[in-house]
Amino acid sequence: MGIIVQFSVQKGHAIMTCDQVDKLLFPCVRYITHDVEPGPACCNGVRTIKGLAQNTLDKRQVCSCVKEAANRYSNLKDDAAQALVKKCGVEIDVPVSRHINCDV
Repeated sequence: MGIIVQFSVQKGHAIMTCDQVDKLLFPCVRYITHDVEPGPACCNGVRTIKGLAQNTLDKRQVCSCVKEAANRYSNLKDDAAQALVKKCGVEIDVPVSRHINCDV
């Protein structure tokens, strides 16, 4: 006897996982921990996340994943992390921060 699980996806609704967010932002780790310029791979990851997080639910999910990832790095430089999207020339509603409230 097997169990069937069905997932439904609304049109235009991207499903983001924390693994995906981690992989996309991994190239940014040196920037947020050592305050060096973010490279092209980092900024491409930020742009990809912006493209995938189009609605409120997705943005909250990405925010939670980013917050969780940020808390893994004790040497994270908050100023650098908060400036990441601007450094990459991307406007996105998901700041990189350990202290952000993702439910607003």
